[in-house]
Amino acid sequence: MLDIAFAKPALPKTGALVLLIHEGEKPSGLWAQLDDSTGGAIARAFAVADFTGVKGKTCAILAPGAGIGRVLAIGLGKPAETTRTILQEAGGTIVAGLPRETAATVTASALTAQQAADVAFGAVLRSYRFGRYRTREKPEDLPKLAKITIQTAEIPKAKAAWEPLDATAKGVFLTRDLVSEPPNVLDPPEMAERCRKLSELGLKVEILGPREMSKLGFGALLGVSQGSVKEPRMVVMHWNGANGNGRKSKEKPVVFVGKGVTFDTGGISIKGAAGMEDMKWDMAGAGTVIGLMATLAGRKAKVDAIGLVGLVENMPSGSAQRPGDVVTSYSGQTIEVINTDAEGRLVLADVLWYAQQKYDPKFMVDLATLTGAIIVGLGHEFAGLFSNDDSLSQKLTAAGQATGERVWRMPLDEAFDKQIRSDIADMKNVGGRPGGSITAAQFIQRFVNGKPWAHLDIAGMAWSTKDAAIVPKGATAFGVRLLDRLVADHFEG
Repeated sequence: MLDIAFAKPALPKTGALVLLIHEGEKPSGLWAQLDDSTGGAIARAFAVADFTGVKGKTCAILAPGAGIGRVLAIGLGKPAETTRTILQEAGGTIVAGLPRETAATVTASALTAQQAADVAFGAVLRSYRFGRYRTREKPEDLPKLAKITIQTAEIPKAKAAWEPLDATAKGVFLTRDLVSEPPNVLDPPEMAERCRKLSELGLKVEILGPREMSKLGFGALLGVSQGSVKEPRMVVMHWNGANGNGRKSKEKPVVFVGKGVTFDTGGISIKGAAGMEDMKWDMAGAGTVIGLMATLAGRKAKVDAIGLVGLVENMPSGSAQRPGDVVTSYSGQTIEVINTDAEGRLVLADVLWYAQQKYDPKFMVDLATLTGAIIVGLGHEFAGLFSNDDSLSQKLTAAGQATGERVWRMPLDEAFDKQIRSDIADMKNVGGRPGGSITAAQFIQRFVNGKPWAHLDIAGMAWSTKDAAIVPKGATAFGVRLLDRLVADHFEG
């Protein structure tokens, strides 16, 4: 992980210097000192590049003098409109703009402690790289930036503001690692064992295997897994932080549930070969819940939270679930399986019912790479939000706006229930192409038993095919920062 330090403002003698500049800002402080010491090289470069501090605009200056090897100026936009997200994106721009430098110093006029921490957060998030299986890379192709020093007059406060963000970044990295792993490495038992290691952070971790789930009656989840030689798991992670002593409080816990299909062939309703390799990240919902729980424990969040993940592999074989099978879920409701590629909702059905029965939660949020239909509707800009609770929906939407992990509320309505009526069971697991993400959410809603609940369909958000400001190409860990902000803003004591 990128090394972060905070220091008092002073011109560095060597290396790279990053200037964070507001739109229309006049030279002052170190910026003015640097310009004077380089004979006006900074001002001339800005004039030629027409750089005025407009948000997102940059200006790179090579060897301006005074020992500085490179200057990177980044526009923050108008001061009154400079949000935490803009500062985090500026941090990401530093990493993207200085790949050949080993270290950089960042300065701006009157950078507060929180602002300095946010710049650091964005830089760290952008620096993520999954290189575990690369054995032939040339040294010149590897990123060199190892340390960023951010200048602020409020060093102790900046360090304090950085601590929870550092924990969040570690949670994001954990999720990105899990989602990036190949499916021959990260199968359900292995993913469960990685959850077990989180006990080192103070989480209580329980792992249920097929025997325990069979005794409970997890017919929906076990039906999905029966075609694979890889045994399924359900993992329950407890963080008891409300009292500050590791013991459960009298408050109802907040509960997060993740779909963890470590590889999805579609089963007997097999997918096409093109792009099937992407189905390694059909466990991204579970990956997000695991990263979130690590974040809450890492920053000692003052909340009682429970994370549950249902882990299966969906494979075709002689023992696989067939289209036309009827399974009995843990709730007792029966499901006619029309399409074995609509398996994630079957996993969530049992885990959500278990969660609400066992823990009587304050609310439940589930995350799943559930439907391609949500990508048709919302592209790769928003996750689909479905909920039976207006207050929870509003809080999630606000947290999404604050973190940049945006959600868009979609309808739930009894009119869609007719599409999942079965002729022989209580319901069927697909309702056809019209409103496919909605009928999936309607299906899941039957297993929340009236508890406040939100379903996030993150199929379009879990993986990115291009770099973004603080999210490099690949696994995004969408939802970790969103749900951490939800908890921090509304549910900590």
